[in-house]
Amino acid sequence: MKMPELKTGRFIPEDGLRITVQVPETRAQRIVDAVLAVTALKYGDYDRVTFQAAAGKQSFRSLRSGRNRATGAAVQVPCVELSFFLARDDAGAARVLENIYAAHPYEEPVIYVAPCMRTLHIRGLDEDNPNRFWNSPSEDWVPEEHR
Repeated sequence: MKMPELKTGRFIPEDGLRITVQVPETRAQRIVDAVLAVTALKYGDYDRVTFQAAAGKQSFRSLRSGRNRATGAAVQVPCVELSFFLARDDAGAARVLENIYAAHPYEEPVIYVAPCMRTLHIRGLDEDNPNRFWNSPSEDWVPEEHR
């Protein structure tokens, strides 16, 4: 898939990979820690940037060709989705995925790797924008350290 060419003075586009991992919620931090062991997940002026979706249900049926016995019907496991961006670096991406496999509790983890583009702000632009959280009374979601 060819990414669009975005030319603007407002942000810098950067090609990379979006990694999405489905994992039981109790194991999510292990996956994040495994990823952070090989990359800082830098996103512009920030690092350790990840997203975790609210818990949902992952469904599957074991065919018995793997380690687990066959299941007659699909079973469900409560899971979350973790996602993060990796700069386009094939060797680094392979190390990240290997660490996810090592930390994941499943034999066959559900991991999606998709090409994507992110946008990074140009430092110093638009800082007086009234929509920026620092230009208005603090809302509950603003971390205490930034109030």
